[in-house]
Amino acid sequence: MSHPLLDKHRATLDGALNAIATRAYWSAYNEMPSPKTYGETAAEDGKKAFEAHLGKQFDLGQPGATGWAGGEQSPYGIDLNVQYPVCNYETLIAAGQQAMGGWQKVGADGRTGICLEILARLNQQSFELAHAVMMTTGQGWMMAFQAGSPHAQDRGLEAVAYAYREQSFVPAETTWDKPQGKNPPLVMKKHFEIVGHGVGVVVGCGTFPTWNTYPGLFAALSTGNAVIVKPHSNAILPAAITVRTIRAVLAENGIDPNLVTLCVADRAATQKLVTHKAVKSIDFTGGNVFGQWLIDNCRQARVYAELAGVNNIVIDSTDAYKPMLRNLAFTLSLYSGQMCTTSQAIFVPAGGIDTEDGHKSYDDVCADLARAVSGFLSKPEVALAVLGAMQSADTIKRIDMADSGTLGKVVLASTKLDNPEFPKAAVRTPVLLACDAADEHAYMEERFGPISFIVKVADTAAAIALSERIVSTHGALTAGIYSTKPEVIGAMTAATMRAKVALSINLTSGVFVNQSAAYSDYHGTGGNPAANASYADAAFVANRFVVVQRRYHI
Repeated sequence: MSHPLLDKHRATLDGALNAIATRAYWSAYNEMPSPKTYGETAAEDGKKAFEAHLGKQFDLGQPGATGWAGGEQSPYGIDLNVQYPVCNYETLIAAGQQAMGGWQKVGADGRTGICLEILARLNQQSFELAHAVMMTTGQGWMMAFQAGSPHAQDRGLEAVAYAYREQSFVPAETTWDKPQGKNPPLVMKKHFEIVGHGVGVVVGCGTFPTWNTYPGLFAALSTGNAVIVKPHSNAILPAAITVRTIRAVLAENGIDPNLVTLCVADRAATQKLVTHKAVKSIDFTGGNVFGQWLIDNCRQARVYAELAGVNNIVIDSTDAYKPMLRNLAFTLSLYSGQMCTTSQAIFVPAGGIDTEDGHKSYDDVCADLARAVSGFLSKPEVALAVLGAMQSADTIKRIDMADSGTLGKVVLASTKLDNPEFPKAAVRTPVLLACDAADEHAYMEERFGPISFIVKVADTAAAIALSERIVSTHGALTAGIYSTKPEVIGAMTAATMRAKVALSINLTSGVFVNQSAAYSDYHGTGGNPAANASYADAAFVANRFVVVQRRYHI
């Protein structure tokens, strides 16, 4: 018998299942903050809900509380002063294990239905979440709304759909009837129970605290596991709001809310948490140092890690020169390059490129891209909306180092912009550097932030070979090619197949290399050093549960 919440949200689940099968455009949640979708008062209500958290203690009613902690510093300079419960990690693990029994009993249909209800509730809170994301990450408002709310919710739903599909392949029971010739057949009744692998821990990042958290959270939860959300120390509020909503929906449906908890912890406590023998899955997005530590030390768990890479683009030729430059300018400017998918290295042949406007030298490409970025950001209202603010002081230090010229010739220097609405916000425009292919120390590691290199290479073949080597050795989530020649596109395609990275070809309009669409785009292939998993595919969910059978003669 189907669960009532699965019946309620059946159309949403069916839409998601169809979308992951066809990879066509579909979205369950409206990406535009429209009053028609979210209600006439939703924007104001969401802002008030966000503001109501400021300067307060965010009580979640969790077990094992030992005190309060906070300290988030808003990139926009506003005072947050939210305090969150600090709970003993062993108590949270034990409580999660205890709750898993009831969660298993509701079955895959029940788990899916409840997860769908949670996502629907989170969608109703989209404005509250968007303000929390914006003020903790530095994202501009529209990105904070879209990526922080509906797009994140779509990624969560995507994981639920994959989990439901994989679990649906397992029958609840069967009658096994084996003929024995003249003798009576062997007849057995067999039952198959889907059981969660164990406690899952989701370690959040400071730039996309919902978009990068929801896939692992809902993949683990919908497959029968307890989940402990360990947020980034500077982006706790979006995670706390999410956990509060999940706990409320669980309680309403007779499930122990301690199935999902928030763990505010320092590095030492986090290391103890993730290496605990009861933790069986870990989702992580962030830097290579801690990510590799997780992979090396959490042997008891399956680690799904998205790490730093060197995203790159090869420019061979184009028949849309100005549109190409405009597309690249937006790509390099969006959220000040603080995206795991933003291009860092742009490879241009030393002999230049052919365009519909005639031949362009390497120096022409450098100068024209610099003008395109400056022109795109020339209107303050556009610049502030697109750039957002610097999430971390470390990113500002990297920009200053790039501006000094120590990594390459400065083609376009970063400038500081004032934000009248948020005078304390640190807003910086992108810096473009020119360097030779031999200067690998400069561009062949991630320089997180609005820092990009226009790398002079011998020719297009050398550029493609360099792109493949970078992805294979350092990893990447995105790669791009601009060319009018089918053989060049074919060569780049083959290189990305070998290196296992997603490729965008000749983007010149409203789609950008650093954007990833739920249900259609696989975010990460799981095949290069930048990510050992993909958002989302069957592998992202299938190893989070086991099937335990029992059988007897009848």
